Amino acid sequence: MERSVPYEHLQNFARSIFTAIGCSESHAALAANVLLSADLRGIDSHGIARLSGYVRLWEVKRINAQPQLRILHETPSTAVVDGDSGLGLVVAPHAMEIAIRKAFTVGTGWVSVQNSNHFGIAGYHALMALEHGMIGVAMTNASALVAPTFSSERMLGTNPIAVAVPAGNEPPFVADMATTTAANGKLEILQRKQEDAPLGWIQDATGAPTTDAHALKENGALLPLGSDREHGSHKGYALGSIVDIFSALLSGANYGPWVPPFPAYVPMPTNQPGKGIGHFFGAMRIDAFRPAEEFKRDMDYWLRRFRSAQPVNGQSRVLVPGDPERICEAERLENGIPLLPAVWEDLTKLGQKFGVNL
Repeated sequence: MERSVPYEHLQNFARSIFTAIGCSESHAALAANVLLSADLRGIDSHGIARLSGYVRLWEVKRINAQPQLRILHETPSTAVVDGDSGLGLVVAPHAMEIAIRKAFTVGTGWVSVQNSNHFGIAGYHALMALEHGMIGVAMTNASALVAPTFSSERMLGTNPIAVAVPAGNEPPFVADMATTTAANGKLEILQRKQEDAPLGWIQDATGAPTTDAHALKENGALLPLGSDREHGSHKGYALGSIVDIFSALLSGANYGPWVPPFPAYVPMPTNQPGKGIGHFFGAMRIDAFRPAEEFKRDMDYWLRRFRSAQPVNGQSRVLVPGDPERICEAERLENGIPLLPAVWEDLTKLGQKFGVNL
């Protein structure tokens, strides 16, 4: 049975755990905010349930709790950042801040990152740009769990893309999506619930469709967005490839099948060509293209028209990307964040290990 826990309670717990593994107070607070933003927005696959996974990576020395972040190369509008094996939850906001500063100066800013780790939800980092009236872009590669169209071999990660666009009076447009039919975290939720996966999410080791939520453990693979060629999986494959190239080939991070896995118990790929996981961020100042007030006026009109589109039978209304997460955040701030029994048990053990009361 699920239990609801207040956001502030889980935020304080996560911050205490990050401090316990050696993070500075500021880094621990930031990491906790990024992590819990996923739970608030209803993306439970990337929230507090992953906290013990970060700790395990630190225990095997794959995460540096006190990274020295540095710029390896830059121009007025671009930069490459070395994350020094730090928490991606800390490295990514740092890199996005650099992109925003560059956008303030020259109109747009683009930052690619090497030597990082899992950075939580891409949406958090894209949303940072909205605070400055800018468009934000965030993406990251991830460990290879996805088979390209027509392949039985895992070559790409779920490789999410997030884009946040400000408006005037309307809530913003915020797209945050994996380039697979479903993110691996959603598969992990089904495993905790002991439920099957919908057809079209995964394939078995031979490349045949399966509903076994544990298929990845038997050399199965996640499927690109579209599931199969007839439904456009080649487009999801292409999108995932673009994220991999922008995040890793531009930065010097690992790519394709060489990206480090999130589970600490999974062996690292051999002969890695780069450093750690790669991210890519962008910030665009609206007035680098047209007067900001005119854009926001038109963006409001765009959003109102889409939200007022005629719904199909059985649906109360049409939503714009970002609406479900915004609605969920308001509800969970008031009523708490639901935790599955398996997640509660895992967090309880983690708290006992570090002397932090859950």
